[in-house]
Amino acid sequence: MALRVLAVDDEKPALDELVYLLRGQPEIGEVHSACDATTALRLLRAHPVDAVFLDINMPGLDGMELAGILSEFAHPPAVVFVTAHDDRAVAAFDLGAVDYLLKPLRDQRLGEAVRRILAARGTVPASAAGPRRDPDEVIAVELGGVTTLVPRAAVHWVEADGDYARLHTDTGSHLVRIPLSELESRWGGAGFLRVHRSYLVALGAVTGLRAVGTGTVVCLRTGDAAAAVELPVSRRQVRELRQRLVRPRRAGR
Repeated sequence: MALRVLAVDDEKPALDELVYLLRGQPEIGEVHSACDATTALRLLRAHPVDAVFLDINMPGLDGMELAGILSEFAHPPAVVFVTAHDDRAVAAFDLGAVDYLLKPLRDQRLGEAVRRILAARGTVPASAAGPRRDPDEVIAVELGGVTTLVPRAAVHWVEADGDYARLHTDTGSHLVRIPLSELESRWGGAGFLRVHRSYLVALGAVTGLRAVGTGTVVCLRTGDAAAAVELPVSRRQVRELRQRLVRPRRAGR
């Protein structure tokens, strides 16, 4: 069946364009529109939809607040943010958004979002599947108006870069607007350890430790075996790192 969707934007030209582009998608049937969150909620009571395409900055309830309300519905619609602001993607995905589109909207990119909605409709509802998926399993990275979703499992180590953090993967590095200290807190339970003031490492990527002069470095595997990576370990972290590396092996005996 064709998707039923609701478009929400307080700027009429942007709303009209979004509705026009949505109606051009072959997978979409009904398209409703609202210019604010209050109208959107009233429409949703009368016309349940499969997905909501939602602006962020709006008078009254903003898009983030509306998405939070939608997540409490018995059968919440998929949420896709459509915004001119590229700095709210992480918060959007933390709310369970299916996608995050930047204005000006491109038809091809909108089609990708529609395909993600269709894929999400085939999943088991969180209430029936048990605990909700950890929102930090995937982190959104913004670059040049493009949002890239980087799986946490693909990250070998993270490097502090001022108030930012640089995620290192086999395919390259990705800069995110999150301090290293925040990632340390969020990813600590997922097998990451702060080994130095500038580095957070995935324990699963560690191949060993090596003494260098009076200090210690941690050796990490990468996709390129010829490009070994060694990072410094703070003296106060050496013992905890050794314990964290040995503990899983002992547990598996």
